[in-house]
This record gives sequence, structure tokens and C-alpha cells, in this order.
Amino acid sequence: MVRTASLFSQLLAMFPRTEFATLVRKHASDRGAKGFDSWTQFVAMLFCQMSGADSLREICNGLACCTGKLSHLGISGPPNKSTLSYANAHRPHAMFEELFFTAMDRFRALGPLGARKPRFRFKNKLYSLDSTTISLCLSLFPWAGFRRTKGGVKAHVLLDHDDYLPSYVLLTEARRHDVTIARAMRIPPGSIVVMDRGYVDYDLFADWDRLGVQFVTRMKDNAVYEVFERFDVSERGNVLEDQLIRLAGLAGERACPDSLFRRVVVWDSVHECELVLITNITSLAASTIAAIYKERWEIELFFKCLKQNLKVKTFVGTSENALRIQIWTALIALLLIKWAHHLSRAAWSLSNLAHMLRLNLFTYRDFMAWLHNPFRTPPIVPEPDQLPLPLVTIGQPIVA
Repeated sequence: MVRTASLFSQLLAMFPRTEFATLVRKHASDRGAKGFDSWTQFVAMLFCQMSGADSLREICNGLACCTGKLSHLGISGPPNKSTLSYANAHRPHAMFEELFFTAMDRFRALGPLGARKPRFRFKNKLYSLDSTTISLCLSLFPWAGFRRTKGGVKAHVLLDHDDYLPSYVLLTEARRHDVTIARAMRIPPGSIVVMDRGYVDYDLFADWDRLGVQFVTRMKDNAVYEVFERFDVSERGNVLEDQLIRLAGLAGERACPDSLFRRVVVWDSVHECELVLITNITSLAASTIAAIYKERWEIELFFKCLKQNLKVKTFVGTSENALRIQIWTALIALLLIKWAHHLSRAAWSLSNLAHMLRLNLFTYRDFMAWLHNPFRTPPIVPEPDQLPLPLVTIGQPIVA
């Protein structure tokens, strides 16, 4: 007989029901619920992400096709389209947001979910800061106005390079400027933040420099500065210039009157151009500064993985609450996939793992055995052995 539940059920087991019930009570998600609780909603939305369903109809019909297997998921039956739509529109998205960070903290407590690819010698925490815009149709999402004929939302992410998972995520309207969000972040002192040129703001630089936060970013072409000191560079490397500068001009002198920054010019052999970097790190070599900025590409890969493997470009609801719930469940699904990818001994990419999970959600195999060898022929299921039960007439002796 089959001794394991489906792969989808074993993935859901990573979310303890007691922990989930605590979050439901905290956010009052089941207030007024009649038969359709928050766990069923979470199962349906996670199924949407893991299976690649494009609509409410596909979610409900996909679960309805698995009659007899839903009890392993902790739900009594498939939801109705109208019921799921109403729940996504009215139940608080903050519960799914807290569920994501709670699950991520629990996974990180079990052990590292990956390793930093380049082995830097410094012990500082390394973060990447960036945002990605999700375009929306303005006629369907009128609350997400961005431009005259275009809507959108923006996901601001602070990526931890220890495991390439976000330490901070904020969903805002697309018109919100990145620097405004960066000023509100509380980054631990001693950390190194790498970001693109869109975050260049002298007031932000001054605040981080005063708080002990180190940064690496690109310098704007029209920046005004004065060279305070020049350092020697190797002729064999890709570093062209290494200077200690003071920001000049009205904005630089007002925000950073007494601060010295470092200007590093690097030759990019891939795009055949010069990259001009600015940083407040003075204790590391210029080549290390260049390598830190190169690590910023990891957050672009994170956004690419999120958009290509999960449902964050087409949505099953048009309200702001429903959109936020779908994005947070996408991040939860990505957390599960990255955790499985870290545990797997099979040599496959994360996108291949996501695709294989999509095809085998209701396959009945041990999850770890499937994860290490998904193409192995499943073992033959033995017929159940029925023990003989001798029947005797009352009053007759039992013969052994």
C-alpha cells in the first residue's frame, strides 16, 4: 500500500498548523468564515503558484480533479470560484506577509539555505537593494495608476547574499521612488549594501555613513567632486582608477560637507565600457569593491526567477488585496523551491526543479527520495495482505 502522501502534501507539512492558526487568530482572518477557512485559501493560492494556474477556474478545477487526495492537504473539498475570489478580496494580506517571514526564519534556523558564491574575506553582511516593477492594465487595476495608460506595483527587496533570499520586502505603488523606501529601511551597522545608480542620493549617503552602513553603487555622470588622494592600481587588473574624493557642488557640500568617499573606475570587459563606482569603504582593495558590485547581479537573477517560474505577471483577482496575497504566496512558493533546491543532490537548475514539481504535485512518493532521484521508477506497490480471520459457531471449540 502507498505509505506516503503526495508531494504537495509533504510541502504543505513545512507549515505547522499550530503556527498557521496563531497567525490566523492574530490577523482575524477567519472572522465571519463559514466553511471556507484561511488554510483552504492558502492551499488554493499555493496550488496556483506551484501548478502555474492562470485563473480562478483553473485553480478550482485543478483541485476538483484530485478528489480523494485533498484530505491529505487538510481541506475537505475544492473551493468555489466566487468563494475564493471573495476571500482574496477581503481577507487581510498581512497574514500571508507574516507567514512568509515566519517560514523564512524557521528555514534559516534549520541551517543555511545556500552559500555565498564568491568567497569574500570580509565578514560583513552583504545585501543587494533594488526594486522591480510589475506592469498592470489600468482599466482592470484602476487603483494602481502609474502613467496615463499604464498601471503597476513595485516590489522593493533587500536581498541577503548569505542565502540569496530577501530580508526585507515592501510592495508599493509603482510611482513610489526607490530612494524614499531606502531611507525608511533599518539596515544593521557594519553591513555592506550594493545598489544601482537609481539609489544615488547624497542625503542617503550621509545618513548611512553616519550610522556605519557601508555601500557600493555607481556614480552619476554629472557628479561634481574634488580628488583628495590617488592610489596606485595594478596594471594587470581591471581597475583603472582608485581615488579618495570629496563631493562638491551645492548638493554634495550641503549633505556631505566633511565626508570622504572612494571613487573606483573599473573596466567591464563584457560590455566593453567603464563603470565608475562610489563607496564609503576604505579598508578593502579596489578589486574587491568591483567584485562586490558584480554581486549585485544576484538580485536581478532573483527577480528573473520570481517572474519566470511563478505567477506574478498575471493575476486571478483585480483588487489590491488579492494582488498582494498572490505576490506573497509567490514568495512563499519560491522559498519552498529554493529550500528544496538546496537539499537536492540532483544536478538540476532551480527552474527545472520548479517545472518538475509542477508536473508531480500529486505524485505519491517520498519527497526526499523524489528530490534526489526524480526519474527513478517508483517501487511496485505490494498487494495488501489480509490476515485470515477464522469464523466459528458459538458453542463449538476453536481448533488451532
